[in-house]
Amino acid sequence: MNDEKEIRWVGSSYDDVLEFPSAARREAGFQLGRLQAGLDPEDWKPFDEVGAGVREVRIRDPNGIFRVMYVAKFEEAVYVLHCFQKKVQSTSKQDKEIAAIRYRAILRERKERP
Repeated sequence: MNDEKEIRWVGSSYDDVLEFPSAARREAGFQLGRLQAGLDPEDWKPFDEVGAGVREVRIRDPNGIFRVMYVAKFEEAVYVLHCFQKKVQSTSKQDKEIAAIRYRAILRERKERP
């Protein structure tokens, strides 16, 4: 029996993670695998300003700093909201807004389900 949660990629998040350098992409996949198994990623922080239960995986790579924003609080899946490379110290308003819009879309979709 497979108890792992499904990964559901929202918007362009799957294509965006494929743009990461190979080492960062592998690390993102490893950390998402931990989430599927019900474990916390090795380096994460809460990001409730985007939405309740939103977190981000923090990946440091020789090519830069990368983030994977997700929400894992729902029973049916881990939703990957946004994958991006950080260019500055704080997360940009645009990256927060992309994640927030996708989070709200998930909430709407879940509410509309029978």
